[in-house]
Parts: sequence; structure tokens; C-alpha cells
Amino acid sequence: MHVFRGFHHPGIASECALTIGNFDGVHRGHQAMLALLRSEARHRGLPSCVMSFEPHPRDYFAARLGKPEMAPARIATLRDKLGELERCGIDQVIVLRFDERLSSLPAPDFIDKVLVQGLGARYVLVGDDFRFGAKRQGDYATLDAAGRAKGFDVARMMSYEVHGLRVSSSAVREALAAGRMEAAAALLGRPYSISGHVVHGQKLGRQLAESAPGASDGFRTLNLRFNHDKPAAQGIFAVRVHGLADGPVDGVASLGVRPTVEDAGRVLLEVHCLDWPAELGPDGAYGKLVRVELLHKLRDEARFDGLPALTEAIRQDVEQARAYLAQEAASYVKVSRQTTRDRI
Repeated sequence: MHVFRGFHHPGIASECALTIGNFDGVHRGHQAMLALLRSEARHRGLPSCVMSFEPHPRDYFAARLGKPEMAPARIATLRDKLGELERCGIDQVIVLRFDERLSSLPAPDFIDKVLVQGLGARYVLVGDDFRFGAKRQGDYATLDAAGRAKGFDVARMMSYEVHGLRVSSSAVREALAAGRMEAAAALLGRPYSISGHVVHGQKLGRQLAESAPGASDGFRTLNLRFNHDKPAAQGIFAVRVHGLADGPVDGVASLGVRPTVEDAGRVLLEVHCLDWPAELGPDGAYGKLVRVELLHKLRDEARFDGLPALTEAIRQDVEQARAYLAQEAASYVKVSRQTTRDRI
């Protein structure tokens, strides 16, 4: 998959089948749209192309108005969004910077300068609530009329539902905010996860060792940055880490701003592996690209009165995470055995 920042690059395909959106989370509704886009692209002999925006348009308007509360919580980082788009088989992604110039572009100019001249769109697929152009003046009817006049096909995909629930990024955000990780996984079609390179942190495990002897070995952590200040999920979770060792590694993780040890407000995913892979040694994880599945929420973040209290809370989190992950593993084995019997 080729990724371009903007559309003024020589490597961009001269024509494409295109869909447009933020695609935060790349949930099952997005996946259905992308499957349709790929099918239409194949029939036309065109590469499939996704146009997305960074920052999120609502982030931009919230900042411009000085109302940060208007910005949506972010489900996925750009890395994870691009990873999921690649998994869906998309050929090309255009990431447009959403700024004053783009936000003030009238709908007809957006069609001419971006879709036709910039990307050579021959087929455009949009959602049922698609709006575009300055003051959101353009809609499906506007786009369809322009397509007829300028020679590109336009199609609209209606809402995608699972068990009677409309699948949307808003529904995923609501599930994650409530800690309903199974509901979020049903909407996403996979466990909710965050990926990133392991970076150096504050070496908190060493401080915990001083407050509770022997804790440093038990509380060694992986630190991943989440480069948005409003993650859709926050709290303490039972997790599974991929990419650290040959197989998945169970753990417990904190996603948020760590109020007991830091006041900077920086969002961090801090993962403690329940059983540290011995082959890594003490520092072998730094720089690795890992993916952390957040499987079950244990509790909200909390401020504790000093590191001893935090240490005790972590011990309890570890016990609960072990219990949950052991139960989940047992359930998986039971289902696998039943499936095998059914096949026999």
C-alpha cells in the first residue's frame, strides 16, 4: 500500500476508485465499504484509493473555536489506521492536512481541484451522511450531479448494522469510553488494539522497587506513546502483547495520563508483562514495534497517595488480569475442542 501526504506527488496513480472519510478505527462498517470499493476498482481496472484527513476535521474546528471539548476522542493513531487500511487491501491512501485552506474550499472547487485534477477519480464511493466543502455545503446529490457532468461514477453506501445496531465510529467510542471492550470488538471485528514502538519511560519500576522490595522484577514495563490527548479508552486493562516474543504475551496496562506519577497530561500506554520473555533481557524490548490488545477493563485511572499505594494497586491489577486472561484462555480451549469435535 502506498501512502502520500497530499496529492502533489509523482507516484500517485493517474486514475483511481476513491472513497473519502476519517476512518477512525476502521470498524466493520468501514470494512464493508472498503470491500465494495475494492470490488468496484477491480471491475474498472483501477487502483483502490482512500482519502483521509489529519487532523480530524472536528479537531481542527475545536482548536479554532477554543473549545477542546468539541474534539472527538480518538480511537486509533494514524499508524493503526493505515495498518488496518492495508489489511483491507487498499492500494493507495492520501492523507490530506485539514487546515484553513481545505476547510474553506467550496464544494465545486473540492471536486475540481482535489477529486478530478488531483486524484483522477473515476469512481467515488461515500457514506450515507457524507458532507464536504466549506460549511459542509456539499452532499451526495452535489457529488452525483458533478459526476454526471465530469465523467465519474458516484455511489453511496447506506448504514451497516450488527445485531440491529448501526456501526459507527461514535458507537465504538461510546463502547470504549464505557469500558465495554467486547462490544467494541464486535463493532471493530477484532479486539481493540494500539501499536507503537517501545520507548524509554521514567523507569518507574525502579522507584517501585524502592517502595516495595522485589517489585522491580515484577513491574518492568513497556511504554508506547498515544499521540492524541483524548484517547477513546482510558483506564487499566488486561491485555495481550504481540510482537514482543514469538507468541503473544499476557499483561496488564494503563492507558491515560498516570495521575500519580506525572502531571504533564501526556497520554501513555504503559504495559506490564505478567511473564517477561527471558530472551529479551532487561532492555531488549526498546525499539520493538508491538501491538497491544486491550481485552478487558479492570478499573479507571486513579490518583494514589504515593508509590506504596500505587504498588499495592498494581499488585491487585496483576492478580485480576491473570484471573481474567486465564479464564479467557480456558474458554478458548473449550470452544476449540468443541469445534474440533463438531468437525469430526
